[in-house]
Amino acid sequence: MHGHDSEHHDLKHHDLSKHDVEHLLAHWIEHNQSHSDSFRERAAQIEKIFPGAARDIVQAAELMDQCTGMLKKAMQDI
Repeated sequence: MHGHDSEHHDLKHHDLSKHDVEHLLAHWIEHNQSHSDSFRERAAQIEKIFPGAARDIVQAAELMDQCTGMLKKAMQDI
């Protein structure tokens, strides 16, 4: 399991440096890409028994890719 709530807990109570923001964005980008890859792998397995659900999971992966793209844009904007 991922430690979503505990990630970067120490950054919540002070001003963020550029390094902190870069680190956070890099973590989110990697995390999203990992989930997107996992969604696609599982969708391929699920398709055999639940094609509609598999299509939904692939769409979720595509939406995750869009989120990742926005995070990459944010990285360029700092």
